[in-house]
Amino acid sequence: MKDKIIFKDISKTYGNKEILKNINLKIEEGEFIAILGPSGCGKTTLLKLVNRLLTFDKGSILIDGKDILESNPVDLRRNIGYAIQGSILFPHMTIEQNISYVPSLLNGNDKKRTKMAVYKWLKIVGLDESLLERYPDELSGGQQQRVGIARALAASPDILLMDEPFSAVDEITRKNLQDEIIRIQKETGITILFVTHDVEEAMRLGTKILILNNGSIEQFDVPENILSNPASDFIKELIKYQ
Repeated sequence: MKDKIIFKDISKTYGNKEILKNINLKIEEGEFIAILGPSGCGKTTLLKLVNRLLTFDKGSILIDGKDILESNPVDLRRNIGYAIQGSILFPHMTIEQNISYVPSLLNGNDKKRTKMAVYKWLKIVGLDESLLERYPDELSGGQQQRVGIARALAASPDILLMDEPFSAVDEITRKNLQDEIIRIQKETGITILFVTHDVEEAMRLGTKILILNNGSIEQFDVPENILSNPASDFIKELIKYQ
């Protein structure tokens, strides 16, 4: 497999607080990386650096071998899906309009191509076509979350960033959404970075798990190795109930 995302000596500071400290990381194409750690450890910051919602203070990030600072931020984000906690759907738009928002920008007047993308991803996330004309507030929390995933994937990005996307739904819906994202990742081969505070969720989803603590990498490995050979007392404490 080739390297999809490379972090080289990345640091990020807010005021006097160093959020990320000299992060070096290689993520291969098609991996599902679960990012785990306590609040304030730098998980969301790391995620937002990839699509340049935040800028780093030093170092470089390469995607497919190209420095992201050499790319136009808008062009960069068109190839990176982004799904976060809660739906953040456009409330005044129908479900079809929400999902088609980015594809319509990319496809211009090719409405047929956009519609095909909408139907394709609606099916993949397990929603019925009868929902297309409804508005977000007419859907359940789980349905809204699926629409959010469909919208993030509708432009067929190479990379999907997910920031605690399932934390606002009930346990049964959460397990169903976890099943869906595992299946979608296997079907599409997309590279996923998935932030979570839930150890069980990280272990279930990640082909590899990145554990952050105080802005540094504590361990980056497959779930089995983290469980059998935790790299620090912090990780032993983190996984002790698994």
